[in-house]
Amino acid sequence: MAKLFKAESLGHWRHLCVDMQKMFAEDTPWHVPWMDRVSPEVIEVAGRHRDRTVFTRFIPPRTAAGMPGTWAAYYSKWWMMTGEHLPADMIELIQPLAKLVPPAQIHDKRTYSPWFDGTLHARLQRDQVSTLVISGGETDVCVLAATLGAIDLGYRVILLKDAVCSSADDSHDASLELLGERFSVQLQLMTTEMFLAEASA
Repeated sequence: MAKLFKAESLGHWRHLCVDMQKMFAEDTPWHVPWMDRVSPEVIEVAGRHRDRTVFTRFIPPRTAAGMPGTWAAYYSKWWMMTGEHLPADMIELIQPLAKLVPPAQIHDKRTYSPWFDGTLHARLQRDQVSTLVISGGETDVCVLAATLGAIDLGYRVILLKDAVCSSADDSHDASLELLGERFSVQLQLMTTEMFLAEASA
């Protein structure tokens, strides 16, 4: 495949690493077994480019009643993942990613999308960011929401296909196929190795 993004055309870019948290890596109802498999790639990108990395964290409410609309129903189902039941350290990033902060930054969110309150976009715009390199989990939920939101906001997106994970193989594969085919003008699927070579060229 021809390289679409030369290093000099990356411009001002950031690595947006989605929800690499203990509550998805450890033995909880939201455990994502694939996270262990993709962690080395995520760690490699974040470790080499910690000053360009923003980690999102998905933060459950203390109680289901603390969320609006169908989110209240969602957390009534997943009551054991609310703040009053989930150990506080479960929202933290996995190691060694947590040790990269700072200079890496953290953006907390209450929804699948990190764009909802506008603060992340404002931060990136202040830094004149034009390209987002996305990793993390889950491919078919929060990564998908982050990616589509980034496209809507006009960012060029590089999705690291070997650095994203899901607990559902079929929808992981379908999400990558959808994004690669339907959004090919605005998004490129790329391996971590290829991206790191481009970024260091």
